[in-house]
Amino acid sequence: MGKILKRPKGFFETFDRKPGTDQRVTHYCPGCGHGRVHKLLAEAMEELEVIDRSIFISPVGCSVFGFYYFNCGNIQAAHGRAPAVATAASRSNPDSIVICYQGDGDLAAIGTAEILHAANRGENMTVIFVNNAIYGMTGGQMAPTTLEGQITATTPLGRDLANEGYPMRMAEIISQLHAPVYVAREAVSDVKSVMKAKRSIRKAMQSQKDHKGFSFVEILATCPTGWKLDPIESIQYIEKEMKEQFPIKVFKDVISEREPKAKHYPSTKKEDIFAAVNLVENVDLFPRDQEFIDNFSEQRFRIAGFGGQGVLMAGTTLAYLAMEHGLETTWLPSYGPEMRGGTANCHVILSNKKIGAPMVETPNVLIALNLPSYDQFEPLLESGGLILVNSSIIERENKRDDVTTLRIPMNEIAESCGVRAAANMAALSAYLTYSKLMKIDRLVTLIKHNFKKRDLIDKNIAVIEKASEYVTKHYL
Repeated sequence: MGKILKRPKGFFETFDRKPGTDQRVTHYCPGCGHGRVHKLLAEAMEELEVIDRSIFISPVGCSVFGFYYFNCGNIQAAHGRAPAVATAASRSNPDSIVICYQGDGDLAAIGTAEILHAANRGENMTVIFVNNAIYGMTGGQMAPTTLEGQITATTPLGRDLANEGYPMRMAEIISQLHAPVYVAREAVSDVKSVMKAKRSIRKAMQSQKDHKGFSFVEILATCPTGWKLDPIESIQYIEKEMKEQFPIKVFKDVISEREPKAKHYPSTKKEDIFAAVNLVENVDLFPRDQEFIDNFSEQRFRIAGFGGQGVLMAGTTLAYLAMEHGLETTWLPSYGPEMRGGTANCHVILSNKKIGAPMVETPNVLIALNLPSYDQFEPLLESGGLILVNSSIIERENKRDDVTTLRIPMNEIAESCGVRAAANMAALSAYLTYSKLMKIDRLVTLIKHNFKKRDLIDKNIAVIEKASEYVTKHYL
């Protein structure tokens, strides 16, 4: 009986990219090398029995469509940042197989720093570098690997070495670092080269499965559309032009010489997290109230203002307070290039359940410390939500009648206590007082325990108490 050819289990049964199209085939252009590389990866995942623990990292470029094809975990990354995302995935899931799939414009241009440092650290990941010497997805511009004389959208007369420099040989560069255990360059231009490429991919993934560290497989692939050649001419271009500049070779193979890397499973225990950031001692500030935890309703915050107003600290203080109460919490900062005077905001989530993602797209609580933040985030607030407005510098009235708005003179309260920078503590106190979520004295206890500027503790406590009195008098 002959061998039955079938789709590797590393692929989905159907490719649901566009309704109404043939969902049995990929969307790649005829003759494109990505389809061949995809098949080799899917086969390796199946043969190594790692489908259920593989994570495919897709940055910007043709690789971004990987989540339509691979039947495994998928994470999209910003342009060039796939190795950074892969580092997080590998370290937080030590038994996973992380496949970092990148093109030459992505890896060798905007992502040069990320790939070099991930390789130098020896992160336990497999990088598949598809080199077609061009920015294939975004219009056919020159890439770092574009050949001398090669015509692209941005080099219509061909790449000029005097002006654009030489093509970058990434496999050679990576192989000079000590940490990587396997570095090879392959091609997918004919049957023999495809089989060699499969062996390299499988070897790299097996090395990762054995926790040996960083592996890098560069693959010369065709881009008929970007090259303005037909599929057959594209194959000939690889054989006659690309292989001369980028020789097919195993540059480094020290897998057998290296011991498996130690697995470090990240702890989710509060005391371990606190100890890691050297913030507080390994103690519980408050007794656990399981009824409070069980009945807690998820709170999703956006806290926003100018850099220097303590926006990010307000978020971390709230997050630490929630952790001390036994809640799950996340904090995600976002700020402009200027830490002082620029824009700043943070996402904070408090919940009694595991939190899937730290982004807060529809907050149910907004703390706006300046007018631009009020204007930007008021429309996003969930209907029935709560807004705390710093009325010291925000004069306009609210535009929505389906939310509750508290106008608190946060700056004035802070200044009256001799510490203008404590408007953030006035905001937190106002929120806790109005919501009755947690007792004010627990915020005070946390401040006493955590606050590094010991000479300002009493003034911050005075701000907390005065803001609480203001809310009690005007809104309760």
